[in-house]
Amino acid sequence: MDEPTARGPVPPRKIAIATLTGATLEWYDFFLYGTASALIFNKQFFPSLSPTAGTLAAFSTFAVGFIARPLGGLVFGHFGDRIGRKMTLVVSLLLMGIGSTLIGALPGYATIGVWAPVLLVLLRVIQGVGLGGENAGANLLAMEHAPDDQRNRYAGFPQMGTPAGLVLANAVFLSTSTIMPAAAFTVWGWRIPFLLSAALVVVGLVIRMRVTETPSFAHATKVRFPLKDALKVGPSRLLLTLLAVIANSAVAYLFMVFSLSYGTTKLGLDRQFLVLTVTGSAVLWFFGIPLWTRLADRSGRRTMFLVGSVALLVWAAVFFPLLDTKNTAVVVLAMVGMGLIVPVTHSVQGAIVADTFPANVRYSGSSLLLQLGSLLGGGLAPLISTAIGTSSGITTYIALVCAVSLVSAVGLFRLRSGVAAEPAVAPA
Repeated sequence: MDEPTARGPVPPRKIAIATLTGATLEWYDFFLYGTASALIFNKQFFPSLSPTAGTLAAFSTFAVGFIARPLGGLVFGHFGDRIGRKMTLVVSLLLMGIGSTLIGALPGYATIGVWAPVLLVLLRVIQGVGLGGENAGANLLAMEHAPDDQRNRYAGFPQMGTPAGLVLANAVFLSTSTIMPAAAFTVWGWRIPFLLSAALVVVGLVIRMRVTETPSFAHATKVRFPLKDALKVGPSRLLLTLLAVIANSAVAYLFMVFSLSYGTTKLGLDRQFLVLTVTGSAVLWFFGIPLWTRLADRSGRRTMFLVGSVALLVWAAVFFPLLDTKNTAVVVLAMVGMGLIVPVTHSVQGAIVADTFPANVRYSGSSLLLQLGSLLGGGLAPLISTAIGTSSGITTYIALVCAVSLVSAVGLFRLRSGVAAEPAVAPA
């Protein structure tokens, strides 16, 4: 017997809030690692390397999580289309919590030598697999419960989990580092935010277990190999959709993660000032998403996504030159600009990807594209930017990524006759 849907005992709004809560906790764990990579891990796990090489090594372990995300997307996507969205999301949250808690308990290089970075990478893989299942699944859980005229709005709730997770991670990280002596925080205090995730995950699991399966999944015809059927939408549509979403991921991770390392090591800016500024900008990002998703429901997402892609290109081109001024007010302006512009495309890209596929293979197809987009965009951006090193080189790189996404988005919307509630693709 099918589970009762949200149209019965559980209102869609409660489902949306549940997806927001779970996504926030997963992104908290993921971003906590990013902040620690930029500020701590080079000292704790790669102490024999130079500061630049240590940062590069720390960001390499950060990128490993993105490499693991497509694997998580494939596994969770398959079972999400076969047995349902709900249970796969419960398991993904559990995986992320276990990985983060164990990172908080992991001895450093001074204690166990080379095994420290090896185990760090392994735990990062676990985090990546967990988030690979969360990203698309939470989006579908909210969107497939939504009224037909509010699909963008409801799909935006789990998207809000990204900036909410960043704010929570940075707030905990900043609070811990503020109340402790700097030396103590560098040695052991950084572990506290990771260990806290054990308690947060318990809260998330209690909330997530109360949600119901989506009507779309309950009524969909199940297929044996969902990903195989998802690929039948065609290579052109798949490639253009993938390239259209990489810019937002790349720019967001340069803003959220790399700017912390760049600002402290290259520009000599205060660490707490940068973390606080990024956190405040993420608050703007969070509140911007419901505004943009409401506009998308009323006026359509195409024009909004294209305008947002142009704005992303423009601001990416000026972001690092603004940081290079080292002027406090200008740096704040650069960060606030990111907080206002990033949510324009981020708010609807999950819905755009989801509507590429029919309901019975939507989890598998969405997971593949979203996780590959995150890997090619956000996963590689901090690593490539650290290797480039210069402001002009980084600006050129990120501007090219944004240009590719903009051109791809134009091609995608020309290719598709419309962005409907259900894509014009026959189920297998």
